[in-house]
Amino acid sequence: MTTESDASSYLSQAYLPDFCSAATIFAIILVAELVAIVLTLAAHSIPGNFLTELAKMSMYIQWLALLGAALLCRLRQWLESLGSMLAFFIAVCLLELVCIVMAEITWQVTSRGGLSVVIDDSHGGFVLRTFAVSLIVIALTMRHLYVASEWRRSIVLEAHARVSALQALIRPHFLFNSMNTIAALTRSDPQAAEEAVEDLADLLRVNLGESKNRTTLKQEFETAAIYQRIEKLRLGDRLSVQWDIAELPMRALIPSLTIQPLLENAIYHGIELLPDGGQVRVTGRRNNDKLCIRISNPVVPGQHSTKEGNHMAMSNIEQRFRLAYDSRASVSVASEAREFAVVLTFPCEES
Repeated sequence: MTTESDASSYLSQAYLPDFCSAATIFAIILVAELVAIVLTLAAHSIPGNFLTELAKMSMYIQWLALLGAALLCRLRQWLESLGSMLAFFIAVCLLELVCIVMAEITWQVTSRGGLSVVIDDSHGGFVLRTFAVSLIVIALTMRHLYVASEWRRSIVLEAHARVSALQALIRPHFLFNSMNTIAALTRSDPQAAEEAVEDLADLLRVNLGESKNRTTLKQEFETAAIYQRIEKLRLGDRLSVQWDIAELPMRALIPSLTIQPLLENAIYHGIELLPDGGQVRVTGRRNNDKLCIRISNPVVPGQHSTKEGNHMAMSNIEQRFRLAYDSRASVSVASEAREFAVVLTFPCEES
């Protein structure tokens, strides 16, 4: 998963995965070993000699695979700057060149070292067979990478669109209530009205500005605090928010527009339904390399709202957490008789 990986970075990405990552290297080793098993089975003719032939084939193919991965890891940034189609063509040519060079080196080493029995083939036949087999495997692999890249591109675009939708999810009643509150304050407390206008402008700037995949916890909590101040002017003593987040590293990254929508849901679907209001609690804890944030609010038993806005915000947050962290993060809901809570658990990755 990424740090500040906007959709534009994915759109400019070629058909090449991150050959430097452990997951990609493991997949390459696994595929190379499967190819070695298939080739050994196809060429095996001497009973009881299968494991020996498999060991020779595996060593040779694993060297080809790892050298090719190392080369593309080194050149990936340069390749992607060339454009997708040119990067695809050059990557295939480089991998084929690695295979041919390795085939020639292997032949020369075994023949000069008196180990020609290791390769049961002529010089030209061995190099040609390596070229043909590697071309087929490389072509199929690169085709798979193309499909995977397009799938990843579509997922990122969908998530980016969901971020934009979440940014546009400013409920009309919130704007109307805020403007009415400001209008009332202009007569009774002009300074508070001015501060409310500035807060509303800051909140709109964040919600309607350029969307980002991730931002820092400090920025997220600042945005949520602006929203809290605006709602506090309207709800008065009915609204109380307790922030217990001292353990959290403020430079840690989180998918943008996560805390403020959850705080909004807690107020809109919880506090507003209570005649005397209540307290929203935002607690944060760090457990080694994991962060946990819990947003809870009191509810009237049996009256917790299930309006579409609540589900839309939760669905957007859940999908963006899956995109950012895959299985390393979770978004869970704890609904009890008198309390509703959303718990976010995600890796600690600082900017």
